[in-house]
Amino acid sequence: MTHMLLYSRLQFALTIAFHYLFPQLTMGLALFVLYFKTRALQKNDEHYRQVARFWTRMLAITFVFGVATGITMEFQFGTNWAGFSEFAGGVIGQTLAMEGIFAFFLESAFIGILLFGEKRFSPQVHWFSALMVFLGTWLSAYFILTTNAWMQHPVAYTTAAEGSVTVSDLGALLTNPWLFWQFLHNQSASLITTSFVIMGIGAFYLLSRTHQDFAKTFVRTGLVIAVLASIFQIFPSGDGEARKLYREQPVKGAAMEGLFQTERGAGIALFGQPNMETETLDNPIVIPDMLSLLAYHRMLATVKGLDAFPRSEWPNVPIVYYAYHIMVLLGFIFAGVTLLAVFLWWRGKLFQSRWMLWILMLCLPLPYVATLGGWTTAEMGRQPWLVYGLLKTVDGVSTSLDSGNALFTLLGYIALYSLAGLLYLLLAGRIVLRGPQRG
Repeated sequence: MTHMLLYSRLQFALTIAFHYLFPQLTMGLALFVLYFKTRALQKNDEHYRQVARFWTRMLAITFVFGVATGITMEFQFGTNWAGFSEFAGGVIGQTLAMEGIFAFFLESAFIGILLFGEKRFSPQVHWFSALMVFLGTWLSAYFILTTNAWMQHPVAYTTAAEGSVTVSDLGALLTNPWLFWQFLHNQSASLITTSFVIMGIGAFYLLSRTHQDFAKTFVRTGLVIAVLASIFQIFPSGDGEARKLYREQPVKGAAMEGLFQTERGAGIALFGQPNMETETLDNPIVIPDMLSLLAYHRMLATVKGLDAFPRSEWPNVPIVYYAYHIMVLLGFIFAGVTLLAVFLWWRGKLFQSRWMLWILMLCLPLPYVATLGGWTTAEMGRQPWLVYGLLKTVDGVSTSLDSGNALFTLLGYIALYSLAGLLYLLLAGRIVLRGPQRG
């Protein structure tokens, strides 16, 4: 049972982490394509039409890979997590069905028009298809995050006689208080990812002295969104996420900061290593009182440490701690890099500063690392609960599955996703090397 649970958890972690590489870019690109289409329509501008065509091609292949990897991920609710499906299907089935019916069909229907219909429909209809794809992708994120928010903070449910749960108030489920900051934080992260991809490719063109006009548009547009989204990610969305988390899941907050003992006026650990044997943070660099201020907006507020909870309810502290600190460090790096780039842009030196262009290009993959760190913090920090306070992870796994089968499928997914990842990079690389000027 222990090995089977481990393999099932690793398999789901692999499939969901790989899958999310694509939707975070799809959501951001949908907004950018809508913006480029709007500029093209307003000014009858061929330059922005070509920019929109370029990023529409990237959006299309990313969407296809996101759909393919999402389907295999959801199959695991039946194959590996039958206990969870039996317990929570009456709740999560509602939101997942709404995502498929109202969001997925919307974006799927209009992405074909967006990709192939520019010469078959009027400019207004083609712009409308971009709007529908944008609404579909963001609505899809809303329903998926509603599902996750319920697992983090269960609301609006009724427990049946056999122990399963069903929705008691659909409106309350869709307006879960956990969802507000989670949605804003997630969507701003997707905009950061997309902005750095767009800036990175623009910087690559500038450094290689190809597609110069398009490259400058990429860098300028990406930079505006990147600096706004990076600041928003820190405040107010990061602040709102922190206050919500310390109120509802204080044990996760303690693990994120490596706070083993409850403290009044707790400090934020900028650096340190959690020592699980001594239950201390080794070599800490701490800003006094700042954790209390962040969590409760009071300098001397008491913050619960891990000692306030049974050890059986602790998550994997080192993983949560390091994942969280990687995410935060990268978040501040993004804000710093974009502000520096804005300063150079204001001085009229951005496009001539090759060192800055190299930084923008090399930063392209870092938002993916940050989002992976953020989701690792959120999901590992919830452990040992699968549905917080209601169902433990060990009780959600399929009892008919053995460890050999789980390991076999895990290895199969590793091989399959390695090939899929290489194929995506090949296709995306071909789009980038062809450039925007080829229609």
